[in-house]
Amino acid sequence: MSELPPVEELATVFARMSGLLLSEETVSSALVLVTALTMETLPETAGAGITLVDQGGRRTSAAATDERVERADLLQYELDEGPCLTAWSQRQVIRIDDVHEESRWPRWCAAVTHLQVRSALSAPLVAGDHALGAMKVYADAPGAYGPREEHLLSMFARQASILIANVQSYENAHRLSEGLRTALRSRDLIGQAKGMVMQREGVDEESAFAILTAASQHQNRKVTEVAQALVDTATRRRP
Repeated sequence: MSELPPVEELATVFARMSGLLLSEETVSSALVLVTALTMETLPETAGAGITLVDQGGRRTSAAATDERVERADLLQYELDEGPCLTAWSQRQVIRIDDVHEESRWPRWCAAVTHLQVRSALSAPLVAGDHALGAMKVYADAPGAYGPREEHLLSMFARQASILIANVQSYENAHRLSEGLRTALRSRDLIGQAKGMVMQREGVDEESAFAILTAASQHQNRKVTEVAQALVDTATRRRP
């Protein structure tokens, strides 16, 4: 493989991506950075983007450098064919040298001619055993990509896959942690409210919870909301 960028250059690109992960940015910010770095690495590229596919098969253009990329991607989703979707499903790099001569996706190739897309390159985003989606680049001229660009995009996609998977894992863990904290706060709040009902009504814990549940159904409110109102009222009455 000839004329590859210096190792230092690629190392800098990947270091910037790793730095984003360490700074705990959102998935959206990470993908915007990935597409921008893709264009820097492949200067013949007129537009770049990332498609993510969830476990239900729903396709989303998670990042795109411009509207033309978004429209080209949307056509793939609507027609259910195209190089990006094939790269994802077959987990291999897909190259189109000229959409005017390409026969594998005739409807998509015909549809993107008005977007002035002439060549394209897509690489799968794979983390472990999970195919996350695909990274793609589009060019105005035919023959913009070759084996060198395939190699570079594959390298970039591997690094991007790790970044995306890690950031998603971080955000999922963060949401889980928030959910756990909310659950613990709700438990403590209900426990406090039950104690107040037990003292006021002279009943046991089970009966106190039944009283809160009945109030919840009668008022059409969550048990936590009933408990919060009870605690708030008691707090306001304190001297």
